[in-house]
Amino acid sequence: MKTRKWLVLLALLMVSVSIMAGCSGSKEGAAELETVTILYPGERSDRMNEFLQNEFAEKMAADLGLKVEVVFVPWAQYWEQKDIMLAANEPVDLYWDGLPDLSTIVNKRQAMALDALIEEHGKDMLNVLPMEQLQGATIDGKIYGIPSAYAPSSAMYQLVAVRQDILEAVGMTDVKTPEDLKEFAARAKAQFPEMKGPADIIFKPLTRYYADEQYNWIAAEDLVVFGEDSKKAYSYYETEAFQEVAKFNRSMYEAGIYTEDLTIKYNERDSRMQTGLYLWVEGSLGKEMEIIDGVRANAPGADIKTYLLAEEKPRYITAAGGEVLGIPVNAPNPEGAMKLINWIYKSQDNYLFALYGVEGKDYEIVDGRIHKLTPTEFFYEWMFRNQNYQLFGPDVPEALIDQYNSWDDQALRSDSLGFRFNNENVKMIETALKEVAGKDLAAIRSGFVDYETAYPVAIEKLKAAGIDEYVAEIQRQLDEFLAGK
Repeated sequence: MKTRKWLVLLALLMVSVSIMAGCSGSKEGAAELETVTILYPGERSDRMNEFLQNEFAEKMAADLGLKVEVVFVPWAQYWEQKDIMLAANEPVDLYWDGLPDLSTIVNKRQAMALDALIEEHGKDMLNVLPMEQLQGATIDGKIYGIPSAYAPSSAMYQLVAVRQDILEAVGMTDVKTPEDLKEFAARAKAQFPEMKGPADIIFKPLTRYYADEQYNWIAAEDLVVFGEDSKKAYSYYETEAFQEVAKFNRSMYEAGIYTEDLTIKYNERDSRMQTGLYLWVEGSLGKEMEIIDGVRANAPGADIKTYLLAEEKPRYITAAGGEVLGIPVNAPNPEGAMKLINWIYKSQDNYLFALYGVEGKDYEIVDGRIHKLTPTEFFYEWMFRNQNYQLFGPDVPEALIDQYNSWDDQALRSDSLGFRFNNENVKMIETALKEVAGKDLAAIRSGFVDYETAYPVAIEKLKAAGIDEYVAEIQRQLDEFLAGK
């Protein structure tokens, strides 16, 4: 009897030890997961939150041994918060920003050189992000970011994404000029009083229309443009094209078509458009496909179409996309961040999982088209779009797909492609110029203040802040860059 009791106790003890070992093992396993922290713009939806905590977490743990934490920051605070967090060396391993700002990011020591990390942990992504794409984020021969959107890109930011259903409802078929847009807005205001007007002042599409030669932006805060014909750098706010843009936008404000939000909350233009209550927003090729689900969530009958003002003018490829993923100089886990980027592009299954969720639950593929089953955004499609993996929704016409796939066939490569301005010699000047641009010229650009009285004063401030010296330094670097091509 004693022997039997002893055996029972021994068995119970073994079970207890086994359970404790299992618990200890799971804790050790959890501890073995390396943390990667992503700083991300926007709002965390309920489904995205669930996805990150469950399916995505399980996939990251199983495939990469990573625990991925995503810190969401609302769009209106994103850039300021990013600067604050990185300056304070808070634990951030990966973040998004605009590729045109890469040199500023590097000079702020917000991005490390990635060549060694790509060589060690990023080789899979090179199958769909070719090296020439990555070289679009090169400064002094080193790669400082991942230009994450690899897709047709000529005339980037020069298109206008318009509520086509409203346009047709007010008796119009298309838009070709700024006056067409103004007429559209006036008719919509009269016929659809619930609509709130344009979501955006679209100054880059308007600049395309008004400029004698095509410009692309090559410095901070849209301060300086490159003339595609002249091969020269110009102070954007002093160009005739800008003045025409400002005058047109002032006429829109005076007509009651623009609201003060377009100036005060400029960076919220995409969010405004997706409320279903606005008429247009600046875009690039495929913008309608990016935002249509968000718009239709609030306006089920909505239709979006993009237009290129001054369509007869040449289209230039000016950059390796508009997006860049950066790994901070002081990132706690840069290897994990690169592993994650590489994983997303390693296969189409991974790509679709990150962008659209779980197949069968959040999306399904029917006849080569992707059908979204969940009305939410996962990792932004526009941020990671890749032409090797991209699928189109069921409502995208074949003609639009054909246009999309052939968009760059007739495009010209800008001679400034790959140029990155190093502001090291003019940091103080750039800071002063950005203050003038943000406080004075942004309001003029959007028509928020009277052009005739405000513009001369703002230009005097710009001159006093050192715009001529700034442009001269850009021109010097630009000449060196062009001579070396």
